[in-house]
This record gives sequence, C-alpha cells and structure tokens, in this order.
Amino acid sequence: MFAGKITPPRVARLLGITRKSAYEWYALWRRGGKAALVSKGAAGAGCRLTARQLDRLEALLQEGAAAHGWDDQRWTTPRIAVLIGQRFHASYTPRGVAYLLKRLGWSFQVPAHRAVRRDEAQVADWVKRVWPAIKAPGRSGARGSSSPTSPAGV
Repeated sequence: MFAGKITPPRVARLLGITRKSAYEWYALWRRGGKAALVSKGAAGAGCRLTARQLDRLEALLQEGAAAHGWDDQRWTTPRIAVLIGQRFHASYTPRGVAYLLKRLGWSFQVPAHRAVRRDEAQVADWVKRVWPAIKAPGRSGARGSSSPTSPAGV
C-alpha cells in the first residue's frame, strides 16, 4: 500500500488499525522496505514442554490434585502452573496454563456446589408459591419509548 502511495491514515482506515501503528509501519517500510514489515512472530509463542513432558503432565493431572498435596481434587490453573514449575522447571502463568490445557483438549468445568441440607421439595415449593409474588413484573408488550418528551404512539 505504501509503495502504491497510499497514506498512513488511509492504510489505518483500510486495515482497521490505529493511525499510530500505520505511521510506525510506514517508518519501518521507508527504512527497510517490505522485508522490514515481515512479522517476527508472536512474543512468547510456542510450548515450553516437550511432547514427552506433555504426556507426563496429562498423567499427573489424571492422578488428581489431592495426589499432589492439595486438600481436594480440584485442579486450578494456578495449581497446575505450580505443578509444571515443580516437575518440569518451566514457568507458566495461569493464563498460559489455560491455553496449554485447551490445546491438550481439556475443558474447564465448574463443580456444582449444593448445600448439604438442601431440601429440593422445599425449593420447588418456594419457586412455585413465593417467587411469582415477589418477582418484578414483566414488560407489558406495548410499544414504549426511551424519550421522556416523546411517549410511544405519538
């Protein structure tokens, strides 16, 4: 685009980037041509663990969190980051662990916590009898207006 005499502001609009970025790219292009604009790759891209280490990590995760010193069977990304650091001497952030787990095909699950003394029959009765009386009334279905000076239908 720059070689075609398109200005940086126009490049920014066409590519959906900021003008600042377009001017930075233009300066790079003027100094080094098209080669200067080639992507250097994403910072931090790539996995720090080998395929063998990833297999070992999956086996460790299958053992459960309690087998590795936590009080319950719940794995969290910070816990897995600690496990990776201890076992493989590699540093991962919790977000990096989330990306790693997704790549390995693991999904996030949130356990359903229920009160031990919860009585489902009482809950159902409350939802049927009490909730309709206290819930906010729904919309009437009539057209409305958000303008205080122009009511609907006028």
